[in-house]
Amino acid sequence: MSQVLIEQASGRAFAALVRAHAAATRRLSAQLSADHGLTLSDYEVLLRLARAPDRRMRRVDIAEQVLLTASGITRLLDGLEQSGFVERASCASDRRVVYAVLTEDGRTKLREASGSHLAQIDALFRARLDDDELAGLITLLTRLDEGEDETACEPPPLD
Repeated sequence: MSQVLIEQASGRAFAALVRAHAAATRRLSAQLSADHGLTLSDYEVLLRLARAPDRRMRRVDIAEQVLLTASGITRLLDGLEQSGFVERASCASDRRVVYAVLTEDGRTKLREASGSHLAQIDALFRARLDDDELAGLITLLTRLDEGEDETACEPPPLD
C-alpha cells in the first residue's frame, strides 16, 4: 500500500474514532445526567477517588488524570462539594496541597450511578457489535492506549 493511502486510512480511522467517542460520550453523558445528575467527568472523578488510597487525591493529580485545567477541576470539584459527594482536606505536611476526598454520600452516589451507567454502556456497544467485534475493538484500542491500564468502569467493592 502506498504511503498516501496509508496516511489516508490512518486519518479516516482517527476521524472515525473521534466521531464515535463524541457520539458515545454525548449519549452516555445525557443519560447519566438525566438519571443521576452527574456528568461523565463527575462520574470519572468519583470513580478515581473511590479507587484512590484512602479515597483521596491531590486536586492537581485529578485534573491531570481527567484532562481538565486547574480552573476546570476547581469548578467540577466545587459542584461535587456542594452536592456533598466530595470534601476538601488539607495536607498536614504541606499547606499548599489540597486533597479531594470522597464522602460516604459520594460513594453511595457512585454506586447508584454505576448500575445504570454500566448497563447503558453495555447496551450501546451490544446494539452495534457482536462478541467477536467487541473483543477485536478492545484489542485494537488497547494498542493505541499509552495511559493507565484501567479497563473497568465500576467502583471498587465496599470495604
